[in-house]
Amino acid sequence: MKPIDKLLSQYGESHQNPTNKVIHWLCVPLIMFSLIGLLFSIPFPTEKSILANWGSITLLLALLYYLRLSFSLFLGFLGIAAVLIYGNHALWMALNQSNLYLTYASLAVFFVAWVGQFYGHKIEGKKPSFLKDIQFLLIGPAWLLHFIYKKLNIPY
Repeated sequence: MKPIDKLLSQYGESHQNPTNKVIHWLCVPLIMFSLIGLLFSIPFPTEKSILANWGSITLLLALLYYLRLSFSLFLGFLGIAAVLIYGNHALWMALNQSNLYLTYASLAVFFVAWVGQFYGHKIEGKKPSFLKDIQFLLIGPAWLLHFIYKKLNIPY
């Protein structure tokens, strides 16, 4: 069994309840988006741009992790990373390039999405996987993407 298969299987053990799965389909992308927004809003040593920000650097590190696990998932996450970066940059621009407003918006989404996640796990009756192993914070998005890959018959 490949390491990615083992990680996805372990993650899936605490995500069997259909309601919890739906909540994860909503909340995991929102958490990803808001986390990149929070990182984007941190002042950067050079002039901030769509790529020169802490959110983009964090995504680059996450992409390296996904590349180590699966080239196919890495390619999928390239597209997701582009959406996260562009979306947060567009939001920052719409908020008059205000780091403070982006921080507030991101914090609100982040908080609500995590409340949703914990509610889903209450329904599930199992603790979130990341409480056992922190790397499951990165496996959650991969777990969702692998379902899309399965539906499209894309090997991962």
